[in-house]
Amino acid sequence: MPKISLDEIQSVTQAALEKHGAVSWIAEEVSKAVRKAEAVGNRICGLYYLESYCQQLKSGRVKGNVDPVVTRPQSGTIIVDAKFGFAQPAFSCGLPEALLAAKQNGIASLAVCHAHTCTSLGYFTEQIARQGLIGLGMTNASSIVAPPGGKTRVIGTNPIAFSVPDGEGGLAMQFDQSTTTVALGKITMAKAAGERIPKGWALDREGNPTTDPEAALAGSLVSMGGYKGWGFGLMAELLAAGMTGGNISRVVKPLKAPEGAPHDLGLYCLLIDPSGSPAFYDRLHQVAEGVAQDEDGRIPGQSKVEKDPIELEQAVWSQTLALAGHG
Repeated sequence: MPKISLDEIQSVTQAALEKHGAVSWIAEEVSKAVRKAEAVGNRICGLYYLESYCQQLKSGRVKGNVDPVVTRPQSGTIIVDAKFGFAQPAFSCGLPEALLAAKQNGIASLAVCHAHTCTSLGYFTEQIARQGLIGLGMTNASSIVAPPGGKTRVIGTNPIAFSVPDGEGGLAMQFDQSTTTVALGKITMAKAAGERIPKGWALDREGNPTTDPEAALAGSLVSMGGYKGWGFGLMAELLAAGMTGGNISRVVKPLKAPEGAPHDLGLYCLLIDPSGSPAFYDRLHQVAEGVAQDEDGRIPGQSKVEKDPIELEQAVWSQTLALAGHG
């Protein structure tokens, strides 16, 4: 497998997006997110998504030439209208104002409205934490999850991300996870590879457990922890759609479908200033000490290391080059 530098991954990704209709600064913001995903091994949110981005730029399902509009209707409320464009550039436009609001008020919300899927949610909350604030984010997606005991799809995989600063410009903790047992991309990748999936990931159309990824995609995914994960998924649904005016999951067509209506999804983040509690970093240290008592104990995100260069499957890199017109 070829080894490709992160710089090249980013530059070729940006070229592909521009070739399919994105203006330069928007293509750059999205390419940064792809770079980050590949750096940390998050294949589902990296180059795996590039073909879909390009197809949807061409069809108009995502707008690559719109300028997000930032407003602050309340002291601690920042709203960004993405205008059916990508979430990454919209977030970058609203983040400075949201950081200011959180530092002024102790807490603030940043609602990105009418956006394309944000893919890796932790990409956004990490930026908040690296500015010294606690970041909590959530979004929704096309429906693929039925209530426990049911068969009707109601919500998406609806991820939640949480990033905590270490007080020195780095991360003390970060998790980014779907509220289902696995992310939908794990199922689609298994189908593409002709592999079975573990029992407990999904149900078929009749509500029975299945190890067939095709049957899973026709059925529904399982909420992590049953009703517990279902509750978190509903929380993400209500905040991501309700606080942004975005679509509920049942309205959104499959995210990677080349054509159709814009995703019109919401990304909802809370930014919390830990300096509001003089005890915060002391308690963080105490918790970290407790986790470290066990040899294999760890706080999520601490062991994640960025790689550069990245080993890519030849087919993936060849497709990337072709999308950029470099093939």
